[in-house]
Amino acid sequence: RFCLPLMLASLPTMAAAEEIPAALQESWGDFWLFRFFINAAGYASIVVPGFLLIQYFKRRNYLETGRGICFPVIKSCVFGSEVKSLHQEDGSLPPRTEPTESSTARQIFKLVFCATGLQASYLTWGVLQERVMTRTYGATETDPGEKFKDSQFLVFMNRILAFTVAGLYCALTKQPRHGAPMYKYSFASLSNILSSWCQYEALKYVSFPTQVLAKASKVIPVMMMGKLVSRKSYEYWEYLTAALISVGVSMFLLSSAPNRHMSTVTTFSGIVLLAGYIIFDSFTSNWQDALFTYKMSPVQMMFGVNVFSCLFTVGSLLEQGALLESVRFMARHSEFMAHAVLLSVCSACGQLFIFYTINQFGAAVFTIIMTLRQAFAILLSCLIYGHTVTVMGGLGVAVVFMALFLRVYARSRMKKRSKKLPPGDSPIQKV
Repeated sequence: RFCLPLMLASLPTMAAAEEIPAALQESWGDFWLFRFFINAAGYASIVVPGFLLIQYFKRRNYLETGRGICFPVIKSCVFGSEVKSLHQEDGSLPPRTEPTESSTARQIFKLVFCATGLQASYLTWGVLQERVMTRTYGATETDPGEKFKDSQFLVFMNRILAFTVAGLYCALTKQPRHGAPMYKYSFASLSNILSSWCQYEALKYVSFPTQVLAKASKVIPVMMMGKLVSRKSYEYWEYLTAALISVGVSMFLLSSAPNRHMSTVTTFSGIVLLAGYIIFDSFTSNWQDALFTYKMSPVQMMFGVNVFSCLFTVGSLLEQGALLESVRFMARHSEFMAHAVLLSVCSACGQLFIFYTINQFGAAVFTIIMTLRQAFAILLSCLIYGHTVTVMGGLGVAVVFMALFLRVYARSRMKKRSKKLPPGDSPIQKV
């Protein structure tokens, strides 16, 4: 708390000039940038000692000199148990199992099951996300009610359930021998927490359709992160579709409706938070892709990332005293409790449906299902919460989804062509 004056002095002047509704700006403690710094300080209180310990064990050459009951734990966390696998074909997900002599009806049933599970999980998750972050709880004729403000608690709820589900799945099913140093999951975990926090927080400043379109445009920063982190190269059609997505998102953001509600107005804070979400999420996916060069299953990845996510979020919440405050809010409003639990269930189930769909049908089918989910999410949000979309905005949405489907089509064609080429003539770009 002694850093409070320094934090306030460091806030940018443009944030003070921005017009923020009074309900969102009752005090400096409610300002998103202040909370971001406080959360980051909480994570640093765990990351910095962990980093120093890792450096200490490496300098001591603990792998050869260590003894005692803690040796297996330290070895797994700092050094790992295996070298990287050089035999994984694409460094990401394990090869999907091709159906053998399976009937067409059974394959159709599986596809419908996967599509229904993904749509139900993530459409429900999107509707609940907007409800929790933009509406009040406990409102009566005399009392306007109160809004839930701590996005980090929602991230913690999602991660603790995902950690439990992944842990049970790993315990009940046979998994590859784990070889990655555990601390490497912390990088993806930290960026994943921050991207989720920005995603929840952005809904206070932008409409849900705007957020969905911003997610669709993350193809561009993912490509940039791929060049920086993994030194990847890309085909011309990938740059073309990325440019089309940028044009479509720009058309939607620049469109204006004369009678829009204040809650749907895109503000500077909303744009910054969406940019933060896209940047952090792009790093997460590329770092996880690099981690898959170790022998591991997607569920092991889910478990490892969520272990650190739970550690970071619960540590930061306890340091701020926000955990008890959020629990009290949950006790005051049973409706919020139901929404928070259902939000976490949808998030965890959605991740399992993702792994199963990719394993059964491949990434192209999964991408088509999730692209349709984004379109349905915009439509559902407009119907339930009354968001308006102009003609220009509708054209922008159409351009974005046309580019996404074009991307899926081009990728599938490239895969088919690469299979027909001789082994020595395979294209450089892996898609």
